Amino acid sequence: MSAVRSVEEHRAAVEALLEPLARSRVAEALPVSPAAMAAAPDRYRARVLVDDLRSPSDLPPFDNSQMDGYAVRAADLTGAAPDAPLRLPLAPQINAGDAAPPLAPGVAAAVMTGAPIPSGADAVVPIEHVEPPRFSTAGAPVDEVAFAAAPHPEAFVRRAGSDVRAGDVLLAAGTPLAAAQYGVIAGTGLREIAVLRRTRVLVVPTGHEIREPGSRLEPGQIYDSNGALLASALLDAGCTVAVKPCRSDDAERLLAILTEHAAEVDLLITVGGVSAGAREVVRDALAPLGVQFGSVAMQPGGPQGIGAIAAADRDERLPVVSFPGNPVSALVSFELFLRPILRRLAGAARPERPVVHAPLAAAVDSPAAKHQIRRGRLDDDGAIELVGGASSHLLHSYANSSLLVHLPVGLERAGAGDRVEAWRIDD
Repeated sequence: MSAVRSVEEHRAAVEALLEPLARSRVAEALPVSPAAMAAAPDRYRARVLVDDLRSPSDLPPFDNSQMDGYAVRAADLTGAAPDAPLRLPLAPQINAGDAAPPLAPGVAAAVMTGAPIPSGADAVVPIEHVEPPRFSTAGAPVDEVAFAAAPHPEAFVRRAGSDVRAGDVLLAAGTPLAAAQYGVIAGTGLREIAVLRRTRVLVVPTGHEIREPGSRLEPGQIYDSNGALLASALLDAGCTVAVKPCRSDDAERLLAILTEHAAEVDLLITVGGVSAGAREVVRDALAPLGVQFGSVAMQPGGPQGIGAIAAADRDERLPVVSFPGNPVSALVSFELFLRPILRRLAGAARPERPVVHAPLAAAVDSPAAKHQIRRGRLDDDGAIELVGGASSHLLHSYANSSLLVHLPVGLERAGAGDRVEAWRIDD
């Protein structure tokens, strides 16, 4: 890795590193049932079809009524008019879920919404268009009704296969699955589908000082926020996540964690230990294995690592992306370099953050040699108000922001009212 890369160069390097994941996607079976979805809802979010899915049945599976009303032969009502209504006797009522006996000429049959249309009928007259406009009067079933107009053939009839025919492509390969897609799959009777397996990511926060939230802190120790923030960000990107902290500056301990879990994952993300200090555990452990470390011209998040390592029980090398340890640096790095790639792998319809261009509410300075990413939000006038400073430890400011504000290389100062690019992070 060269001494200093641009943001664009490093993003391209990460895309190239992960490109094999796009070419070797693994399929897995996913059951489709309300009970399974309710029992494990996260399993069904951000899933993508592997292959074209063909319908095993017609939708609807039979001719049915679009309305509560009366199934009729349209020709039987020729000449019906408000001043000369035609009356028809009624066959037995047809409810949703019932079988429908054939309809004799000159007879109508009450049908409920979704109930089968009897053979012989070719139209449905809504109940409010007949007299009486109800299925019973004084508690007694109606035995005949009056029609004041002749319906058009096919009125309010939903024909079998009018939505999809058996054998048609129900959903194309690569379709992201959400409510409507799961609904139409279930409606055809399919019980299982093939979806892309999620990208499996191992996150290893590092540092002798980090401890689990809720544990007792000794002097010099801190709670690990990087594991939580990256786990959440990766789940949102459609990944499966395992977080295994390395609470040691011993390279052998980090390598032991990797040996234990490398066969189970598609990508390794390490956090911390990538600078040029005396105890940089990630650099010490992974540089000899081929991971390259250097600097990207950005603030925060300058120190970065990238590469692929040979690991036990793997035929292919394991891609490694190493982020700096300050939490804002880690999350900004994820947003710039990994999130859009991982969401694209997950089949997200919009992998990139929405972009806005808006004026600054106040002037801001930026190091001309670096691409600075500040946190901000839109004020009531639609201007970008920066939240907190530029420092990489200000995670609380990040948590209260809705924008990542981009101040590109070459910009030393932007004045109030100057328009800048920002990414929305509140979706």
